[in-house]
Amino acid sequence: KVLTSPSDGPIMAALKQLLHDCFHSLMEAEGFKEQGNAFYVKKDYAEAFNYYTKAIDMCPKNPSYYGNRAATLMMLYRYREALEDSQQAVRLDSTFMKGHLREGKCHLSLGNAMAAKRCFQRVLELESDNSQAQQELKNAESILEYERMAEIGFEKRDFRMVVFCMDRALDLSSACHRFKILKSECLALLGQYPEAQSVASDILRMDSTNADALYVRGLCLYYEDCIDKAVQFFVQALRMAPDHDKARLACRNAKALKAKKEEGNKAFKDGNYESAYELYSDALTIDPNNIKTNAKLYCNRATVGSKLKKLDQAIEDCTKAIKLDEIYVKAYLRRAQCYMETEQYDEAVRDYEKVYQTEKTKEHKHLLKNAQLELKKSKRKDYYKVLGVDKNATEDEIKKAYRKRALLHHPDRHSSASPEEQKEEEKKFKEVGEAFSVLSDPKKKSRYDSGQDLEDDGMNMGDFDANNIFKAFFGGPGGFSFEASGPGNFFFQFG
Repeated sequence: KVLTSPSDGPIMAALKQLLHDCFHSLMEAEGFKEQGNAFYVKKDYAEAFNYYTKAIDMCPKNPSYYGNRAATLMMLYRYREALEDSQQAVRLDSTFMKGHLREGKCHLSLGNAMAAKRCFQRVLELESDNSQAQQELKNAESILEYERMAEIGFEKRDFRMVVFCMDRALDLSSACHRFKILKSECLALLGQYPEAQSVASDILRMDSTNADALYVRGLCLYYEDCIDKAVQFFVQALRMAPDHDKARLACRNAKALKAKKEEGNKAFKDGNYESAYELYSDALTIDPNNIKTNAKLYCNRATVGSKLKKLDQAIEDCTKAIKLDEIYVKAYLRRAQCYMETEQYDEAVRDYEKVYQTEKTKEHKHLLKNAQLELKKSKRKDYYKVLGVDKNATEDEIKKAYRKRALLHHPDRHSSASPEEQKEEEKKFKEVGEAFSVLSDPKKKSRYDSGQDLEDDGMNMGDFDANNIFKAFFGGPGGFSFEASGPGNFFFQFG
């Protein structure tokens, strides 16, 4: 306590009062610090912050107060403010090791590994065996290595590697927006849009003007084929950061892709299929990374291809669309239809099964059953092909076709052929008879056309005798014969 006496002059009295005030402020500040420490121990960091702030207000030149408040701010995840307090602490006392440590940890949490490394090296200059600084220095070096690996991975378009590296780096730099943005961008490029959007949205909640987060948010919308909304985010990002090259490129691609796709759609609606095909092809060259939109473009081009009877190309385009989007029902349906038209029924059934598993509608069930029926029919002998007639052939056309094919393959006609040739002709003769016996009978023909088993009518093709059909058709025994008119030559004689 400073006492004054009547003999003191005015200067001495003022000096003594000043000393008294300083001592009182110091004691009061120490009291606030102790109260802050008590709240810190209780993990009531908000109250600890308030008391450390009061201590600083009372005594703004004490580095330990800033150091303590920095520690509290770090517990509150307010690393940027903690960094400022740590830097103020070491400005007031360059040998304050805790200040250097906390500054380094703030840099580390914020992802500035080089600055963190310098802080920890400074601590080791002051105390070479400081184990905490040694460990934190290793952490800083690890982050620098993850950054290096991520940069290489991004250049090689190995986005999974980048995500892996950023996850490891974020374990040590949890408050680094830069690492989070890079991770979310790569997640978007990998097609993991919900997770990418979640990361970008978290940053935007804390900083609505973050151009990188705005860009990633737009990128997710762009890749989900919400192009108009995506452009809005790209424009906003460019408003925040006019030199944001990625946002500018994405905005340009989005607008070009939308315009070209709409041109193709219009040409298709107008029936100008050749032009639509070319426009969709041009759109596919704009941005290979836009998986969802490109899948739709491939499917659109497949639709045009089927109109132009380029069925193999249409199937290939649908396959490319499905490779980009494995649950793209429309592409499966389009490819299945093309498979049906090209009589690739096994493949059509496979695609319709996939569709029906995804969307169990009556329409899809009908399409699947129809494909299964055609597959079943395709595995039987095609009697229409055997006779060489269309599926809509009339009764007279079927009879004429049988007459021609039966005479062509009758065994008597090939009696002088080699045994192998005779066997082959006998087989064909039998098939012609089978075909005629089925297609000339309305009931059997109806069952055959519907894919039903003919055995249900008691017709066993294994025991079928084609000669009986032949004799019946040509008027029975003695009504027809082959007679030789010279070696290898035959003419037909009817009784």
